[in-house]
Amino acid sequence: MITILSDTHSRSGHELRGRAAEAVEEADLVVHAGDFLNETALDAFESVSDRLHGVYGNNATPGVRDRLPPERTFDAEGFRFVLTHGDDRSATGLSLLGRQQAADVVVFGHSHRHAVSDAGEVLLLNPGSHAQPRGGLPTHIELHPREGGLDGEIRHRDGSVLEEFRVEHR
Repeated sequence: MITILSDTHSRSGHELRGRAAEAVEEADLVVHAGDFLNETALDAFESVSDRLHGVYGNNATPGVRDRLPPERTFDAEGFRFVLTHGDDRSATGLSLLGRQQAADVVVFGHSHRHAVSDAGEVLLLNPGSHAQPRGGLPTHIELHPREGGLDGEIRHRDGSVLEEFRVEHR
């Protein structure tokens, strides 16, 4: 399973609770789209997952910026992902970034609101915020491998599934 999170906005820890904490523990890969805020929060994430792919966000301290890139491209479960915080890109810009990197999926954060959007050649995924959501829903994304693709779920901290989607090769 791939667990996707964003926008921790903590100065003291990872702020993982409920299903988000369980999903990080169970994950084969943890993806974080930025805004840990400081090194203490980043260290806390690294202490619970040695399989973390992260980027820094617009609120990151210099120490976090020294340790993480602003964007990252990686392959997982047969798909190419681009990871960015997304604070300086529109949906069109995110889609263009994905196409430039020959990606299947662009993961981004910044808005603190979960979203799944099919941008034609790429799928745009925003996990929302597990710690400081806007709109009251602490959320994250879980991707589960299946034959020919990934089954995706946007999940609330309480474990309920808010939305289901599929990731398939384009």
